Amino acid sequence: MKPCCSILISCRNSSIFGLPFPKCNHSIVNNLSKSQSRLNDFRQFHSFSNKIFGVKSIIESNRMAFCGSDSNWGQSRVLTGCRVDRGSRKCFRVIANVASDIRNYSTSVEANVSDKSFENLFIQGGLSVKPLIIERVERNPDVVKEKKEEIPGVEVNISNVNKDNLTDLSGTKVLNRERAVSDIEKEAWKLLRSTVVNYCGNPVGTIAANDPADKQPVNYDQVFIRDFVPSALAFLLNGEGEIVKNFLLHTLQLQSWEKTVDCHSPGQGLMPASFKVRTVPLDGRDGESEDVLDPDFGESAIGRVAPVDSGLWWIILLRAFGKITGDYSLQERVDVQTGIRLILNLCLTDGFDMFPTLLVTDGSCMIDRRMGIHGHPLEIQALFYSALRCSREMLTVNDATKNLVAAINNRLSALSFHIREYYWVDMKKINEIYRYKTEEYSTDAINKFNIYPDQIPSWLVDWIPETGGYLIGNLQPAHMDFRFFMLGNLWAIISSLGTPEQNEDILNLIEDKWDDLVAHMPLKICFPALEHEEWRIITGSDPKNT
Repeated sequence: MKPCCSILISCRNSSIFGLPFPKCNHSIVNNLSKSQSRLNDFRQFHSFSNKIFGVKSIIESNRMAFCGSDSNWGQSRVLTGCRVDRGSRKCFRVIANVASDIRNYSTSVEANVSDKSFENLFIQGGLSVKPLIIERVERNPDVVKEKKEEIPGVEVNISNVNKDNLTDLSGTKVLNRERAVSDIEKEAWKLLRSTVVNYCGNPVGTIAANDPADKQPVNYDQVFIRDFVPSALAFLLNGEGEIVKNFLLHTLQLQSWEKTVDCHSPGQGLMPASFKVRTVPLDGRDGESEDVLDPDFGESAIGRVAPVDSGLWWIILLRAFGKITGDYSLQERVDVQTGIRLILNLCLTDGFDMFPTLLVTDGSCMIDRRMGIHGHPLEIQALFYSALRCSREMLTVNDATKNLVAAINNRLSALSFHIREYYWVDMKKINEIYRYKTEEYSTDAINKFNIYPDQIPSWLVDWIPETGGYLIGNLQPAHMDFRFFMLGNLWAIISSLGTPEQNEDILNLIEDKWDDLVAHMPLKICFPALEHEEWRIITGSDPKNT
């Protein structure tokens, strides 16, 4: 099947090829989310099998429906998805036929979805275990009809599960995974849900901050890509994937919009730092309004810096969505595959830089103000490495992408060596730096970046433990930033950017220096803090990150 162009259709009274379309009531999405929540206990019940079983159902995989797409990519600054006509809401739906090569993942989810229920949901058997067959999930979430084939020792009826006799495949008893939800957790979920932003009646993200006392929130009332990632992971782990899917698709549409600063446009594939949903009245139509997405690519940001990390976070979250939900059809869509390639092409573009690391301007990542991290900050390199690995897993390999996959593999190898070799600092490395010769000119020079030993700060030798180490914050010619940046080091562990020995040493250092790195905060962004004249010079007297 060849890919078909996206067709913008009004769902109120339009038709295509003589076939009328129903009103845009999102029945598929609603039933999916409802059925998913009803099966939440069932999924938790089978989590003990250590992913031996894969959930699989049947869906028409070549049809994707979502609200609010613009058929003219890269041209319009207004994305119309919902129109309000004197109290009634009129939605648009994009129907796209997508040719995809569905891979046979053991955890992949396909669904044969009717307007009322899941049909023929079954679990793929692992090893020699007979599959458990569920005919239908009824409207009543406490009632599940099943065939007589059951896993020995386990009652399938969710309401009557004997949780005291749960055993894994080897017969070992599994502890009851149920837990009481604390009042703090309930309050946290209440606060998180109060920040949800809706577009066309569907959730598309959470705002960055929700402080009623803040009279001028500036841009903290917007949905930031990087800020939404922890919220998205919480929703995914709670079985609520709809908001994450909507977020991924709508930010993907924003990727191709035109954006300029002083008549200059950045590279194609740039993801916005944030977006805001605005309701605007329609010209010449009394009482009618529409929802629009207003993205910020840096042209409105403080300091006018474009976000380097947004596209990397988007790829990482896309991979997490597939791994947690088992729904790999989203990442196999043609438009999503194109979005991945655009981000990678932007990151892998040849330039003047000689290093495999990404060259980054100050303030274009989580630390969004000037703080002396221009160059090659560790945080971006760790995210870059993780995004490359995720992309390699998700990209469909064909004649159009084989060169890109080869470039990813080459960059992963060079990047991991560069970070592990030159960013690592422990007592042994400090002694080596003390003995560095400078002004070495040759390809076999030991001091490749012309680092002067006098750069080693006085606090470092007494601070770093004998059994620990960490990855420094930045590396440039004649400059090593010895500050400890928490996100970069932790993400280096998560993505396996560091070696196993280095990862263990980072954790040893965090444990040994707990009072310095945690203290009264969850985790400090950076240690040590800039103070006095150093703060004034490096930050430009910007008090934001004091």
